[in-house]
Parts: sequence; C-alpha cells; structure tokens
Amino acid sequence: MPSTRKKQRVAVLADSDTRWKWGSLTANRLVSDVVAEGSSDFQLDGYLLRGRATPTPRQLEEVGVRADSLREVTAVEFLHAMERAGEGGGEDAGYDIVVLALVGGAVQALLHGLARVWQDRPQRPVVVTGYVGVVYEKLADGLLLRHGADLVLANSRQDAERFRSVYEGVGATADAVVECALPFLGGAPYRPDDPHRPDHPYTVVFAAQPSVPESRTDRAYLLRRMAEHARRHPDREVLIKLRSKPGEHTTHLEEFPYQKLAQKAELPPNCRLVYGHMGEVLDRTDLLVTVSSTAALESLHRRIPTAVLTDLGVREALGNHHFIGSGCLASWDRLDAGHVPDPDENWLARQGVAADGAYERAYDEARARVAALRKSELPPLAPYYTPTTAPGYVPGILARHHLGPDGAPLPGAPAAARQPGPVRQVVRQAARGAYRHGVQRVAPVIRRMGEL
Repeated sequence: MPSTRKKQRVAVLADSDTRWKWGSLTANRLVSDVVAEGSSDFQLDGYLLRGRATPTPRQLEEVGVRADSLREVTAVEFLHAMERAGEGGGEDAGYDIVVLALVGGAVQALLHGLARVWQDRPQRPVVVTGYVGVVYEKLADGLLLRHGADLVLANSRQDAERFRSVYEGVGATADAVVECALPFLGGAPYRPDDPHRPDHPYTVVFAAQPSVPESRTDRAYLLRRMAEHARRHPDREVLIKLRSKPGEHTTHLEEFPYQKLAQKAELPPNCRLVYGHMGEVLDRTDLLVTVSSTAALESLHRRIPTAVLTDLGVREALGNHHFIGSGCLASWDRLDAGHVPDPDENWLARQGVAADGAYERAYDEARARVAALRKSELPPLAPYYTPTTAPGYVPGILARHHLGPDGAPLPGAPAAARQPGPVRQVVRQAARGAYRHGVQRVAPVIRRMGEL
C-alpha cells in the first residue's frame, strides 16, 4: 500500500565542499525516518552560494550525496527561490526544512533576508544551521551570527553546553540549541585482526588541512617528518590525504598546497599524496595523524588509533588545543618510536564520537524538534543581531550579500535565480582560476618581496 505521507522537501544552501557535505548529510539525518519509507518521499534541493570556495563537480562527487536538483546562486537569488517556493499550493507549497550550511556572516544575512521573505506567510520552513566540525575559534562571534535559526545544531554535549552558555550570557534565547553529532561519522570499526580486512601494509594517514598550519615553513616541516617516518618504517605506507586539487578551494584558503611543496621534496616510494572520500581512506588506515582536522573525530569514532600532533605546539591558532584531555596528543618523535595513542573514554563521550551505539540515536531529538515545529505556528525569524542591537556591525554583513538593513535586496542585485549561459560560465571559471592563482602563486611572492 503506497504511503500517504506528504513528500518532504528540504533545501540546503552551502558555500563550500565541506559545508555541502555537512548540510546535505544533516538534511538526510533529519528526515531519515522518512527516507526509510522510500526515497520518493524525500526531495533534496541543493543550492551552492556563489563565491571563491564554490565547490567544483569533482569535490561534490567526492562527498557522494544525492541531490534532486543542484544549482549555483547568490544570496539574493536564493531568497527569490525561497519566495517562489512558497507561492504554490498542495504538495509543492514550499519547503519543510531549510538548512543553512554557511559561514556565520552568510547565515546572519540569510536569516534577515528570509525573515523579510516570509514575514506575511502563515507557515514557513524550519530553519536549521550549525557547524561543520570542531569549534575552536570565534565561538561567540560565530554563534551570535547563527542566532535566529529554529535549530542550531551542536555536534557534541560539550558544544551544546558552550552554545547555551554564550546565548544565555548575552540575554538571548538558547532554546534553539540541540545536541546531536557530526552527520558523517560511521563506517566499520577498526579491527586489525579481522580476517576479512583487505591485505595491505600498515598504513599511516596524515589528514591535511588547508589553513592549519598556515606558514610555508611549518607545512614543509610536516611534509619532511612524514617522509622521514616512511623512511624509518619501510614496511609501512604513509598516505598524505589532501582535501582539494590544485586550483580548487575549500572552506579556508590554502596558500602553500602540499602538492606544490612535494614537488621539491624527495618523498620515498612508500609515501604519497592521495585524494578521495575520507571514509574510504579510513577503511585502510591503521594510524591517523593530523594537526586538528575533523577527520580525527571520524577516525576516533571508528576506534582507529589517532594522533594529534604537538610538534608545532598546542595552540588555539592550530586548533589542537581542542584535544587536550583526549589522550591523543603526540609528536612525530613519539610516533617514529612506535607510540600508539590511547584515547580517553570520557573525553570521547563528551565529543559525541563514542562508538557504543549512542550515535545511532544522536539525531532523535533534532528530528523530534523539527516534527514539533512543523506542527506548530512558527514565529517570525528573530536574530539576536539587528540594526538596533548592532548598528555598526549588521548592515555591513548584510551589504556583503547585497542586502539592506531590512533584509531587502539592494539596488542592482540580481532579480531572479537563473542558470548562467555557457559564456558566463567560462568567464566565471576563469575569474575563479585567476583568484586562486593569485592566492596560491602571486600573493606569496609579493609577501616575500615585502620582507626583503
């Protein structure tokens, strides 16, 4: 007997490959009870916010999430799409959920824009936002820019407590904070003695990050230590897992790509660069090494031995201070000598990565909250920041996305969502390529000249 349940419609707006991964997988988690009845009951429409980090087709394919539609838009074009989506009727009367997988300033701008678009609507979608990984900097700033969404997802118990403390501390409502977990954890638990495990050498994987560490000297040092580890252990394979290929950008700028540094380094045969889906790389990992990548949480969830490097110090700027108390902090010297980190179970539990079955229920509260909100009459979106509470801050944030202080499009902003023609696509790709070339090639040269 066919299901009589209304087809669920979810829109995800993302501004980079990592945020598309978080947003699209979060959407799937929030409606997983619907998906279980058949994918035809769930429609996911993807929108990519146009900018320097707009993901390439290769990056999108690497995430591996199905979308029923996917198009690139500006903030104003997205608002027009949301306005039109609610003008229909019956089964197509707008979206049920809108996931804003964006940097904080963009979330704030869209919250103001959506508040204006939906101000006269008797019903509106549930708006969800959150963070793609470890929150180790700009906690207050990022949280207050996200205030106003119906759900602000926290990836762990620790984050939920911190989020509520910030909101309550400034006199803002904290009801939107919901504890869940990162949506992309999973995979088979690490069992090195499993007879069905693929036969391969002991594999050490370094999870690279685009902006941590930042300097050429620090990144060259890490690359040298990886090569030295491979030479010290010729029976091991050392894989340097990269997030993006040359010319691609992710959430953060990468001035000194490891690919470029590796061209001048002499990597041994058992040390090489790799790309691909992180989960597939972890399938063959025996030891994950990183500075502070979210990949460490994926690895710990699967019980893979995980080392967070202390070679460059334990510093807020590196983000590895987040792992204080984890039992995972270690240096390359210790790893070279055979050290295998042993994570602290209490720390794991507070981070939402304990592989004890609790993860399967991590989104229950968020799903229940969405269901309850869908049955109620939602109040207008009301961000903490307004032109009254932050008159020297909010107008500039909105203006960067071509919105006025009232959330209305500024004169000259695109009037409608549209797919660019072939010529415009070529010009846009050339412009992005020039920008990325400037960041990765020209800017370092100018900086070195300035230091002469």
